[in-house]
Amino acid sequence: MLKQISVFLPNQVGTLFKLTQILMDNDINMRAISVAETADFGILRVLVDQNKTEECVKVLKAENYLSLITEVIAVDVPDKPGALHDITRILAEERVNIEYLYSTLVKEKAIIVIRVDDIDKAVNILKKKGVKLIESKEF
Repeated sequence: MLKQISVFLPNQVGTLFKLTQILMDNDINMRAISVAETADFGILRVLVDQNKTEECVKVLKAENYLSLITEVIAVDVPDKPGALHDITRILAEERVNIEYLYSTLVKEKAIIVIRVDDIDKAVNILKKKGVKLIESKEF
């Protein structure tokens, strides 16, 4: 499991620029990022170097950003048709709901980051099925 930071941002010009400047100035590297928006605000989800997650939250709090840490699963997905389908099938068959997902590359591997409603159950199921999960030390 990995620790993901969710940050609530106003949907305004320059908001993401300011946040990325803060992270850069504090030597915090983003490893994966996703932004979902509504008319008034956005939710930025980001994975940073796992040894800097707590530091990142402290920096954001000092800059008056509302953020929280959630646990997500990172799955090493083979680069072939149907690979993501296999993961979604396994979780659906075991009645684990995928709340959202996004992708990134880590060391030239395609990685799918998944937030589920029962993370412990999902981890156990995926491991039993031989799915390669990415650990925080690999990220």
